[in-house]
Amino acid sequence: MEAQKLRKVLEKFAFDSGASLFGVADIRPIKREFHFSDEILKDLDYAISIGARLSDRILEEIGDSPTKIYFHHYRTVNAFLDQVALGVSGILESRGYGALPVPASQIIDWEKQEGHVSHKKIGELAGLGFIGRNNLLVNPGIGSRFRLTTVLTNAALEAGERLEIDCGACRECIEACPVGAIKEKKEDFDHIACYKKLKEFRDRGMVGQFICGICVKACRGKK
Repeated sequence: MEAQKLRKVLEKFAFDSGASLFGVADIRPIKREFHFSDEILKDLDYAISIGARLSDRILEEIGDSPTKIYFHHYRTVNAFLDQVALGVSGILESRGYGALPVPASQIIDWEKQEGHVSHKKIGELAGLGFIGRNNLLVNPGIGSRFRLTTVLTNAALEAGERLEIDCGACRECIEACPVGAIKEKKEDFDHIACYKKLKEFRDRGMVGQFICGICVKACRGKK
């Protein structure tokens, strides 16, 4: 019962702060994929996945390349998520639990597009969506139009379940991708082609880091 109450407290805090998505995952099956020491991770068997919706109006401005305002919005939403994760961690620690807030956007390997953890895999385990053809987490309601962060914890909160759905007949992202990185099968996603295009956008001065937004715009979810 205590775990259920704690989850409600954390969820209420996240939503009251402005988050759009909240879920919990049992991460024991994927902990070995994380880029943290075993000592840090030893008892952190659960993860809280928190999402913040991106602005539809800002996304709709994206054409064949990212815009300056999308770049600013992207960074602002990431900073917001970091603050929410910090607050969630504070609540957990004040109650005697361990908590590790993971940055919403801190890439440690750009070619592989990897961070300390895979926010999208954790979101998938939490039941917030499924991995789509675009290599992103797809929420049935809002598509991929959101950003994610994660808080690792040793609080045994009730975990969600994976959604047994996929992209189905939708191929909007395949048609939108300017370099054909998105394939019919999600397993065939071309990370290198995607990375090279992100680097091109950055090198051309369109944005200050490796972001695009074209397939995010294309993935709208069900209205």
